Amino acid sequence: MMQPETFEGACHCGAVRFSVTTALDNLGDCNCSRCRRLGWVMQAVPATAFTLQSGADALETYRFNTHRIEHLFCRACGIESFARGKDANGNDTVVVNVNCLENVPEFDRASIRHWDGKSW
Repeated sequence: MMQPETFEGACHCGAVRFSVTTALDNLGDCNCSRCRRLGWVMQAVPATAFTLQSGADALETYRFNTHRIEHLFCRACGIESFARGKDANGNDTVVVNVNCLENVPEFDRASIRHWDGKSW
């Protein structure tokens, strides 16, 4: 098991910057209509492990389906680097787009857990 590390992340243009502390040990993807198009590799973390460093004023919100997930994307470049919601126990959670993190170690893409969001 990997040890938690703090990673820096950003949208494409850099207007939205954040840090997240995670072990990158539960990577996932989803086949819902939105995630499939975005090509996310996701890592969920407790909200306390995520810090938005800059760009709150550059974020736009998009909600769909159940409207429970706050999909946040940069108004300038359109990249969704994270989303906010609640886990199955009602805890505040942030789902980070691992593709937006800097200096991520190589990982086995075959280890990514697949979520059937299309059928949800």
